[in-house]
Amino acid sequence: MFESLQGRIKSESLIILKMNIKKHLNHKIYIKILRNMSPQKRLLKAFELSDFSKKLFIHGLKNRFPDLSDEELKKLLIERIDKCHNRNY
Repeated sequence: MFESLQGRIKSESLIILKMNIKKHLNHKIYIKILRNMSPQKRLLKAFELSDFSKKLFIHGLKNRFPDLSDEELKKLLIERIDKCHNRNY
């Protein structure tokens, strides 16, 4: 029984490993584009990504808790952001 379980775990592990392999075909292109940007454009892109992340997080909270009022949602948002904040700074 142990041997069959061990074999099953090995085969399932191989399947998971095969599924998680991602080829980053566009990664080199992405890096090249970033390197060709001016520092100002890269900073602007970082701000855009940060803003997008915040909007996506708020949208996810609204979908997960559709019955909350705006005030309750704001309180929840602050609580969640406080949990995520990197306190190393």
